[in-house]
Amino acid sequence: MNRYAELAGRILMSLIFLAAGMNKITGYAGTQGYMESMGVPGILLPLVILVELAGAVALILGYRTRLFAFLLAGFCVLSGALFHNNFANQMDMIMFMKNLAMAGGFLVLFAHGAGELSLDKKLGKGSQSLGNMR
Repeated sequence: MNRYAELAGRILMSLIFLAAGMNKITGYAGTQGYMESMGVPGILLPLVILVELAGAVALILGYRTRLFAFLLAGFCVLSGALFHNNFANQMDMIMFMKNLAMAGGFLVLFAHGAGELSLDKKLGKGSQSLGNMR
């Protein structure tokens, strides 16, 4: 049962990034404007889209899970700090805490790997650490 829970967890954690990446593509100009209004250069938007979509697909497949989990954990903390930092606003506080919770989940994936139902397991990368990833 654990292997199915690991797969389901990876899929569920990835869905928000698939949706966000696609929404950024379809609403590119609006997203770029929002980023710039928050002091983040709009030129970074393609990188943000790449991180979200590539990270989501990699986690769903269980490919280089530790690397992508580590990157997405950092992405969650950074984006939370940049875009949800008005703690007087309850919704911003909730969104910031959501980002921290997601970062925590990604750090668990980083620590334990993708599990049995993954390309990492099939390719023999299930026990790799951040220091020896290729």
